[in-house]
Amino acid sequence: MLKYTISLVFFLTSFSMLAQLGSAAKDTTTYKDRYGLRVGIDVFLPIYSFFQDEKKGFEIVGDYRITKRFYLATELGYRDQTRQEDFFNFSTKGQYIKLGVDYNSYKNWLGMENMIIVGLRYGFSTFTQTVNEYTVDTDPFIPERTENEAIVYEGLNGNWAELVLGLKAEVLHNVFLGVSFRGNILINTSEPDNFKNLYIPGFERVYVNNFGFSFNYTVSYLIPLYRK
Repeated sequence: MLKYTISLVFFLTSFSMLAQLGSAAKDTTTYKDRYGLRVGIDVFLPIYSFFQDEKKGFEIVGDYRITKRFYLATELGYRDQTRQEDFFNFSTKGQYIKLGVDYNSYKNWLGMENMIIVGLRYGFSTFTQTVNEYTVDTDPFIPERTENEAIVYEGLNGNWAELVLGLKAEVLHNVFLGVSFRGNILINTSEPDNFKNLYIPGFERVYVNNFGFSFNYTVSYLIPLYRK
C-alpha cells in the first residue's frame, strides 16, 4: 500500500507540473510567491476506523509559510486505541499537539507550490491508560487466570521529538494531497509503577529504546493571504 501511495503522490505532482506549465511563462521579474495558511485533515484514520473498531480519532494539520523555503507547522488530534498484548488488553485515550518547522527541499517551477518536506516536531500528549483485562501466570503448577476488572491510570503525559519526511502536491487550485512519515524518539513520559506506556497518542506504538514510527495521509486547503 505504501508503494502505491508514493507512486500516486509522484503522479499527482507530475500532473500538477503539466497543468501549471503555462504559469512558467510569467515574467520572473514581476512574479511573487504566495504566502498563507494551509489547513487540512488526516484522511487515513477516519477511513481505518470505519472498518476497525480498535482505533478511532482524528488529526487536524496546518502550516504557515514564513520564508521561501520554511514553514511553521502543527498537528493536533485525539486517539482512542485498544491493543491486545500477550498477557493483557489495554486502551489508551487522549489528545496531543505537535509544533515545529518544515523545510521544502523541492525547487518548484515558476507558479508551483509542491513540496518535498524535511521537518522537525516537538510533540506533547496527555492521556489515560486502562488495563481492560490481564492474565495472571506466576506459578507453573497453578493454572493461569484472567482478571476482567479494569484498572484505570489517569493524568499521564508524554513528550517526544519527531523527524518528518513527506510530500505535498497541489492537485486542484489551492487543494493539496500529502503523505508524511515520522520517526519518533520519546523524551519523557509519566508511567504508573506497574504498567509501561506501550502506546501514546500522537507518538503511536512505543518500541524498544523508546523509538516509534507514524505516518499520515492528508488533504489540505491553502488560504492565500499575501504575496512577496
